[in-house]
Amino acid sequence: MKNIKEDLVGLMKSGYCTPRIIKIAKKLKAPSATIHYNLKQMEKEGIIKAYKAVFDYKKINEGFCSYILVNLSHDEYTEPGKVAKEFSAFPEVESVDIITGEWEILMKVRTADIDSLYIFVKAVLSRKGIEKTTTLNSLKQIKSEFVEL
Repeated sequence: MKNIKEDLVGLMKSGYCTPRIIKIAKKLKAPSATIHYNLKQMEKEGIIKAYKAVFDYKKINEGFCSYILVNLSHDEYTEPGKVAKEFSAFPEVESVDIITGEWEILMKVRTADIDSLYIFVKAVLSRKGIEKTTTLNSLKQIKSEFVEL
């Protein structure tokens, strides 16, 4: 059989997962039709944006997790959403938040190792309008996407 694990991971990371309705129905002791109806309603109302898999990131070569705080220069300070949107296009970026306080942007980044992170940080720093960054490396993740690991 052809090994398409990498392709599957990419699709699942972008929302190509479906809920396990029968398992949910058993847990809630409710009919499957009721579960299906409510999920569809929640999707229609925009409450549910996507269904994602939660991975053992080490096994998909993304086990190095870092948080990068970004300060913007004065000319970019008024448009943090624009800069955040640009950062979100990088495949290493799991999440991007516009934050308050001493920093303007917080990124959660997943790479294979410190060398891959270095390449990513160089790309971020090369962008015009980035004044300063601080990188915090996660030693061990206990919970991700609301799931204890």
